[in-house]
Amino acid sequence: MFRTLDDGLLVAPQISLDAVAVAAAEGVTLIINNRPDGEEAGQPSGDAIRAAAEAAGIGYVAIPVSHAGFSHPQIAAMQAALAGADGPVLAYCRSGTRSTFLWALTRAQAGDPVETIAGKAAGAGYDVAPIAPMLQALAAR
Repeated sequence: MFRTLDDGLLVAPQISLDAVAVAAAEGVTLIINNRPDGEEAGQPSGDAIRAAAEAAGIGYVAIPVSHAGFSHPQIAAMQAALAGADGPVLAYCRSGTRSTFLWALTRAQAGDPVETIAGKAAGAGYDVAPIAPMLQALAAR
């Protein structure tokens, strides 16, 4: 159900309320929602996921990423959420791709080699090639 992206970070497509209990059983301490509410009919709302997470003793952060792309404040928010977590983190969006891309951007900004980032993403079934120029730009800073 969840894919391992990096030490302590799992990604997933849209999770259900039941998946929150699975995440808790797997030791997840923070859920990061990278999906805007109302993106697709029938998706659970962020508030519903937040309530389920809180009931399970899991932290919750919403950093929605629309199809308009990524911003520096979103990258900073993701970095802060990951840095502040006291255990495994689960990030989700519609397919897991935006969560993977946002993680990749945070890692490039932190100075990780783009090849390492791409390899970890590929190992979880995601291709970061569409954001390669952004990764290179952030890594060059």
